[in-house]
Amino acid sequence: MNGLAGAQAAQRDSAPAWRVEHQAAGGGPGRLVDHRPRLSDVVSPQQPRARAGQGFAVYGGVVTGGEQAPVPPGLIAATRAHIPTLAHSRARYTRHMRSRSSPGPADLQAARARTLPDVLPEPGARFAVLFCGINPGLYSAATGYHFARPGNRFWPVLHLSGFTSRRLAPCEQRLLPGYGLGITNLVARASAQASELTRDELQAGAARLLELVNGHEPRVVAVAGVTAYRAAFGRPGARVGPQEETLGTARLWILPNPSGLNAWWTTPRLVAAFRELRLAEQHDDRP
Repeated sequence: MNGLAGAQAAQRDSAPAWRVEHQAAGGGPGRLVDHRPRLSDVVSPQQPRARAGQGFAVYGGVVTGGEQAPVPPGLIAATRAHIPTLAHSRARYTRHMRSRSSPGPADLQAARARTLPDVLPEPGARFAVLFCGINPGLYSAATGYHFARPGNRFWPVLHLSGFTSRRLAPCEQRLLPGYGLGITNLVARASAQASELTRDELQAGAARLLELVNGHEPRVVAVAGVTAYRAAFGRPGARVGPQEETLGTARLWILPNPSGLNAWWTTPRLVAAFRELRLAEQHDDRP
């Protein structure tokens, strides 16, 4: 590696977790965004522009969202050097995903009723949050990875909300326990749609989840899907967010379903919901 390449690599490794940007319209002071950039949101570094009808600011090709605070406009230029870094990271991630063959129709049909193993920390290791999906989709069952279907926003939102230091690919799910995180499902069998599950299956899944909590002791169980939670736990009025009841020793939390089909929950809103959980867990002073 020559000196220039080494300097570029060092710059990539030292890129900050925040970005400074200007308002999407009307100029004014810059803004400091408190979350890391989403690789899938990096496009070509062109002139600033705004997404119509949405609360995003776009600067140098980076779409921003989340909580913001005014900063001096003079700091904006300092972030331009990181735009090539973000574009490089996105290209590397895209090459990695394209290098993996996608399951075809026959693979998806063969995956029906297949199960996925849980992703859990070793006994005795720190276990902050157990994320609980509804059940594996056919794409996830065919690939062997949770939340693997293209368009599912679980992995990018997990990063943008601060749970992971970078965006993990579904095939890197084995790295989650290192962050004190795990994944399971209410119902183990795969299906094309969650609507194919019966109420009895969901309620049996809640009982199995309690056994899992008693054995592995996560601090929080976060169920990703309010409708499934209502059916599984017999709480028809439950809403997204923290729940008053507990599951064994674990706090219960409902997250929105990160599926791309759940369009009402936009990515920025998902990030905010996941971040609320992360901050609550971090400030939980229970032993």
